[in-house]
Amino acid sequence: MAAYVIAHFDQIDDQQVLGRYRALAHSAVESFGGRYLVLGDSQKIAIEGQWSPRFLVIIEFADFATANAWYHSEAYAPALALRAAAGPRSLTIVDGVPAA
Repeated sequence: MAAYVIAHFDQIDDQQVLGRYRALAHSAVESFGGRYLVLGDSQKIAIEGQWSPRFLVIIEFADFATANAWYHSEAYAPALALRAAAGPRSLTIVDGVPAA
């Protein structure tokens, strides 16, 4: 069953660092078979509530174990080391819905 990484930045402190982070992260995501479904400054509107992330990312992986392995991998470590300088972020990994 697919799993999804959902991350958002509420603010971007350094656009240049974010650009370097994205380049490194893309390579790591691809190496784990991940696929971006939402990336960045996509059009969005808050229909209910106050949640309005500045920069939203949703990545699909084959399963929860693969998504978790990606996050903790040596391939993602260089990007993760840069991430904090780009701005505060929240990230979660969730299971998808089983196929019918």
